[in-house]
Amino acid sequence: MFSGRTITMGVVVALGLTASVAAREERPTGYLTAEATPDALTLVGGPPAEDSPLAAAERAHFLATRAEEGSQRWKQAAADAELFGDAAHISFACAVGKSITVRDTPTLSRMLDRMVMDAARSVAVLKTTFMRPRPMIGHDDAPLCVAREDWMKTNSSYASSNAAAGWAWALVLAELEPAKATPVLLRGREYGENRVICGLHYPSDISAGQTMAAATVARLHADPVFLADLETARAELAAAPPAESCGG
Repeated sequence: MFSGRTITMGVVVALGLTASVAAREERPTGYLTAEATPDALTLVGGPPAEDSPLAAAERAHFLATRAEEGSQRWKQAAADAELFGDAAHISFACAVGKSITVRDTPTLSRMLDRMVMDAARSVAVLKTTFMRPRPMIGHDDAPLCVAREDWMKTNSSYASSNAAAGWAWALVLAELEPAKATPVLLRGREYGENRVICGLHYPSDISAGQTMAAATVARLHADPVFLADLETARAELAAAPPAESCGG
């Protein structure tokens, strides 16, 4: 399914993977080299200063959003923690109205998986440079939409690779299916915001990730392999059956 299994340490860090997990779990390679990845330090810089009013407001927002526990938004935030494969793409498929699966759209599915790695690389330098503690640190009893894991203690909150991936997906899917641009982009925005609902990120982590997603997608449009996959994906999506299990 994937083009390769080599993952750089920066991407491992950005995705919150341990080295052992990265070694045993098959992951795709991205399209872009490190040299071709947009410069996050120049484009978005660092997070709010810890003693700033904005940082204080973000910490308060984390505590306030714990009231979402058990809500439909909370459940969607838990589902949005998935980054690879059919389970990760189902909500975007529902927004597009077309099935996005390994069976029905193999090139598109692989392309979206590869884009996760490019999105992770785009924010990796921010994580290793600023090492912002995640919101739940110091709040051991605060609920999260996913299980607490040891990697959360040391993996930087800034910036969100999940938010970057979701926004990158949304930009490309809106390009492939422009008539569905509004629901697709809304889903991409919510995908990022749900990392805040989940309790794993602050809002500024999300906006930085989404900015880097936009820069990364722009750069991908100069990559010939990506462009070839994009055209194949366009044909696959046009022929795909309607999305299933979308509720409502």
